[in-house]
Amino acid sequence: MSRTLSPSCKQCRREGIKLMLKGFRCYTAKCAMERQGHNNPPGVHAWRRGKSSEYAVRLREKQKVKRYYGVFDKQFMIYFRMAERSKGNTATNLLTLLERRLDNVVCKLGFAPANKSARQLIIHGHIYVNGRKLDRPGYLVQVGDKITVKPSEKSAKLVKSYIELDPNRPVQGWLESDRTKLEGIVKALPTRDDVQIPIEEQLIVELCSR
Repeated sequence: MSRTLSPSCKQCRREGIKLMLKGFRCYTAKCAMERQGHNNPPGVHAWRRGKSSEYAVRLREKQKVKRYYGVFDKQFMIYFRMAERSKGNTATNLLTLLERRLDNVVCKLGFAPANKSARQLIIHGHIYVNGRKLDRPGYLVQVGDKITVKPSEKSAKLVKSYIELDPNRPVQGWLESDRTKLEGIVKALPTRDDVQIPIEEQLIVELCSR
């Protein structure tokens, strides 16, 4: 599995927003974006940088989305081509496709503190979809899919330890989560309103359509 080795907090600082890459820690005062003097973009004399070009502005939006959902450029362009071929607005289609990724769903059900942790759970075989083990974080969930934790003491203990970090974490309306039984159901497909970070998705379409 390919992975990003850049420090998570540095990625948030570069994009200028919380990407929630460290889960519950991002809600605390330990988050770099909350600390004065630590929330500047990385690099020497970042505060001296001039105005960004139109290309740079569009690239930053694309990078923000890629980092939030944990996908690389080749994967991202596959989703973009799928969004183009689908009916409706391409920008909205792109974001809803990314929201349907299994790692994002596992995180939003509260079974993992962040998408990175959710990917690890899936790849290590701790997550089942419709009763079968699925080790592909990029699987796109469908309405009616049932996500459960592997019926083993080790898997249950691991997921419960994650749930205890933030037991009152709210679940979005398109999902239903039973944290006692360690299972969740996809009740509907996500909409644009379910995306939790500020994104100007039309800028991404303008960049990728070149």
